[in-house]
Amino acid sequence: MTRSRLSNAATILLLTGLFSLGILKRHSNPQVSPKDTIYAMLDAARGGDVKAYLAQYTGSMAAFLQRAAEETTAAGFQAWLTTRNAEIKGVAISEPQMLSDRETSIRVEYIYQDRNEVQMVFLEKVDRAWKIARVDSAEQIKTLVPYGAPVE
Repeated sequence: MTRSRLSNAATILLLTGLFSLGILKRHSNPQVSPKDTIYAMLDAARGGDVKAYLAQYTGSMAAFLQRAAEETTAAGFQAWLTTRNAEIKGVAISEPQMLSDRETSIRVEYIYQDRNEVQMVFLEKVDRAWKIARVDSAEQIKTLVPYGAPVE
């Protein structure tokens, strides 16, 4: 083989490999972080997507929410989701604190017009995906300056 043909063959092999790697990455399951799960739950709630909302939970919490959804009309549960999240102005999510290789906790701060609420969210890894297993009661924090107020 001439040097030119060898160079062309190596380039084609390299490009084929990179192209194959790109296809594999696109079709493989991306790793979802615990933060991604919380954001997906919030997005589903805000959009009233009951199925996507329930898909973010596992264990007894998932069973409880599923029962609540079944005991109300579909429109009622959807309205509860959107109403519950309509007042939220922002969310601050801390870095996950790994409790084990399958369990983590995250501090989530919900920002409202007149207050902030802090809640610990506990997630478990289920089939390579993080799911919300339980949440602690929200602790209300009074803010000195309401959200959106001009600061002097």
